[in-house]
Amino acid sequence: MATDPAPLVIDRRGPASLRSRLLYGALVPLMRRPLAVLQTAPFGPELIARAARIDEWAARLPPPRGTRVTPAVFGDSRGEWVLGRGVHASDTAILYLHGGGWFFGGLHTHRSMVSRLSSASGAVALSVAYRMVPEVTLDREVDDCVTAFLGLLDYGFAPENIAIIGDSAGGHLAFATALRLRDSGHPVPGTVVSLSGCLDFDLAAKWRHENAGRDPLRAMAALEVLMHGVLGDLDPRDPVVSPLHADLTGLPASLLVAGSTESVYLDSEVMAQRLSEAGVPAILQVWDRQLHVFQSLVPLVPEAARSIAAVGEHLRATLGLRHADDLAS
Repeated sequence: MATDPAPLVIDRRGPASLRSRLLYGALVPLMRRPLAVLQTAPFGPELIARAARIDEWAARLPPPRGTRVTPAVFGDSRGEWVLGRGVHASDTAILYLHGGGWFFGGLHTHRSMVSRLSSASGAVALSVAYRMVPEVTLDREVDDCVTAFLGLLDYGFAPENIAIIGDSAGGHLAFATALRLRDSGHPVPGTVVSLSGCLDFDLAAKWRHENAGRDPLRAMAALEVLMHGVLGDLDPRDPVVSPLHADLTGLPASLLVAGSTESVYLDSEVMAQRLSEAGVPAILQVWDRQLHVFQSLVPLVPEAARSIAAVGEHLRATLGLRHADDLAS
């Protein structure tokens, strides 16, 4: 029996602020340098070691005022509880899966953004330090994320009160985790949120898309090297590998956020369409000329804070959360 399509909302935000355009003009040349290294360096121990230093460096950065952090362990998964300012005990939770190309990044690089998402929504956040390539294979990364979700259930959180959120590679893991939960007979979360998600390891369509030449970061060549290194001999169109090619029926209402000119924008656009066709309500939020995972640029870019607030609004609508101001009072 054919599935009736679900609503698809396309929410375009813009135009880009003058401040973001000026800042990106200064930042983009600096941000291209590590991407150029990724294009030329072999995907091996030296590159992995250099990338690991990013999370070590990020440990020096203070989180937003009022953030509370507590270590967490779930089987082979470890992470940290993050409560943003004004957030206390809550029966709703964010399971946060950090980005970083499946091989770098961690709790420190994303702590500030997770804290802000907690404050914006009023939810407790569990940020997961999943094991990464090349220590483990891609499917083991998903295993760790599933373990953390089941740990939240053991803690007493109802599945419909949990949001799985991820950025970039974490957006991929967010959908991969929800699919694994569904296929294993476990309950799925209340919503999935993907921020600039890399949802399709098959790059052919992205190379043909106009954003391959429009992305200010010129990221496609680096993305190809990265995905080849992560995938190895796996089929990029395998639904287990690329959520965009999976059967999406039974997934929860989802929010996909992307910058209008970023290289992986097409993944969010097509995923939103496929979710709707599978009977899953979806919102595609397109931010004019914003960079990949621009939400990390609070307080430098006004769109970053606005996007965080919009995710908070989505969580309050889908998980039944009260406004963060009410929780703080």
